[in-house]
Amino acid sequence: MLLAEAASAAGERLPRAHTLRRSADYLRCYRRGRRLGGPLARLHYAHNDLDHPRLGITASRKVGNAVVRNRLKRRVRETFRRWPGGQTLPPVDVVVHLLPPAKDASFAALRGELIRSLERLARREAGRGEGR
Repeated sequence: MLLAEAASAAGERLPRAHTLRRSADYLRCYRRGRRLGGPLARLHYAHNDLDHPRLGITASRKVGNAVVRNRLKRRVRETFRRWPGGQTLPPVDVVVHLLPPAKDASFAALRGELIRSLERLARREAGRGEGR
């Protein structure tokens, strides 16, 4: 099922199957995965055995209080869910680690950086898939 189809079927929310739930999955991305970064967020990603990408989000208290961290997490989920290139992502687990400068960034700036990073990820993994 495509990410956009799953989102519309679930009432405009990111389906539970498309989110990372276990700490072991987060640790696998951090320890064995690859990394892309920007000034607002760092993406850690590792391949999964499923047929779709999954998203996880982390933010330390350095990013801000609970209100700020939860607002940023909602913005990241919204960007991931609405990104039209979601169909181009290979089956990977992506952990978005928010950095302290994200608390002062606008939604447009955060969304732009995330989309650029996700596009880089999709291009990088498409190139790796051709050589296999």
